[in-house]
Amino acid sequence: MIVDGQHPPKPKEGADKGDSIFVSPPFLGGTNWMPMSYSPQTELFYIPANHWAMDYWTEKLTYKAGSAYLGQGFRIKKLHDDHVGTLRAINPQTGKIEWEHKEQFPLWAGTLTTAGGLLITGTSDGYVKAFDAKNGKELWKFQTGSGIVSVPVTWEMDGEQYIAIQSGYGGAVPLWGGDLADLTKQVSQGGSMWVFKLPKQLASN
Repeated sequence: MIVDGQHPPKPKEGADKGDSIFVSPPFLGGTNWMPMSYSPQTELFYIPANHWAMDYWTEKLTYKAGSAYLGQGFRIKKLHDDHVGTLRAINPQTGKIEWEHKEQFPLWAGTLTTAGGLLITGTSDGYVKAFDAKNGKELWKFQTGSGIVSVPVTWEMDGEQYIAIQSGYGGAVPLWGGDLADLTKQVSQGGSMWVFKLPKQLASN
């Protein structure tokens, strides 16, 4: 069912495109493919998400290899001056947001929780970060040199716990830019894997 005002109008006669409408969340979603995680210790979900919007408009399109073929045009829009990304700890039993951490750049990496009480994720401006999973306090960060859009992993070897994450920016956000272009153009391209050993006191038992 189509409801007036909830979809872009068709182009007027003689026009190449129709009037735009403002949509939030956009088709990129409040959260997208990036995996959330769950901690049995805190009983919380940890969800990487984004506060953003888009202008949509219909336009007459012809297929062009490598371009989005949606039957419409769009532009990514910012909703807030101080952040786009938001990392949230949510209680699945109540729906309550227990804590929230805001990021200037979009969040496009997954999250990982450990039995040692850590929450690990990456940011589009190149940081891998460790948080206290209970209260959201940022405990540590490391600059990898490029945006992170991957998922952290962990394993045990010879009695030590390791964390690894891939760094190398890409995906829809730097491709389409829109109002976020000034942010994303700052991020260097790259392709690397970073591995860290956790301190004994923070390693899972």
